Amino acid sequence: MTVYFIGAGPGDPELITVKGQRLIHSCPVIIYAGSLVPEAVLQGHRAHQVVNSAELHLEQIIELISQAHARGEDVARVHSGDPSLYGAIGEQIRHLRALGIPFDIIPGVTATAACAALLGVELTLPDIAQSVILTRYADKTTMPAGEEFASLARHGTTMAIHLGVNHLAKIVAELLPHYGADCPIAVVHKASWPDQDWVLGTLDDIVDKVQAKGFRRTALILVGRVLAADSFSESSLYRAGHAHLYRP
Repeated sequence: MTVYFIGAGPGDPELITVKGQRLIHSCPVIIYAGSLVPEAVLQGHRAHQVVNSAELHLEQIIELISQAHARGEDVARVHSGDPSLYGAIGEQIRHLRALGIPFDIIPGVTATAACAALLGVELTLPDIAQSVILTRYADKTTMPAGEEFASLARHGTTMAIHLGVNHLAKIVAELLPHYGADCPIAVVHKASWPDQDWVLGTLDDIVDKVQAKGFRRTALILVGRVLAADSFSESSLYRAGHAHLYRP
């Protein structure tokens, strides 16, 4: 028996790995995060027990898993995006290890990747940004020392900010000294879902644009010069005259 933490991707049922889909179709027990995972992701399953974990607390989830373990039944524990990012799997894994229950993690497409695809951009460009910072707004939980927005923003590189749309004005105020008022920023609502929507602007005008859209939740913020860059060096990878293992 194994618990499979499966990344279902950002919302589009086709943005799930073949392995993740195969396990959803084969596991007799499915526990899925129904607040962010559409039921279409589960289409084709043959499970005898399907539970929406949005209605449960941690101890109830662990109890369901323990019962499946006693029956020798695999569990598809389905999370949105990639389960290793803001998936709250760490606390579940801690319980599973204490109980001696095997588990495996199946990666998924992140919301950041889905947003980049929607906007038609590369998040890392020569001369512009070679790093991507994935972070979240400190609301219910504080950020560890050194991870405050001011500390991260000083790098000036591409940043993806989760759980922050309701605090956009505060975020913009902290980013402005490091990125400048003309820096491009995008707010993407429910990337890859049928009702996906987005706003592209600058730090100077994005707050008004998002207020006009009415985005309140399930939105990701992307900020960085890569969002509007058309002047950058070409990579060495495909440059004529650049030799490497496959092109001597």
